[in-house]
Amino acid sequence: MSRATESLADYARGVARQALVVTLRGKPVAALVPIKKADMESVAISTNPEFLKIIRKSRASLRKRGGLTLGGIERRLRSK
Repeated sequence: MSRATESLADYARGVARQALVVTLRGKPVAALVPIKKADMESVAISTNPEFLKIIRKSRASLRKRGGLTLGGIERRLRSK
């Protein structure tokens, strides 16, 4: 463990090699991780608690009731 001695930008440059975990009193509170092929909107929504709740509910529903393939959806739309 070491104390922060550089700017956040300096640490961010090193994140390409490995994640950096920030701790407070020995407990992790944040992490800097590399982001590849993502934009700010994707990053923001992927960490939004409400969005994550919707995804969990959707996955649980899919496991319980099953779902439709893309072909199945296309067939339903064509038949209307």
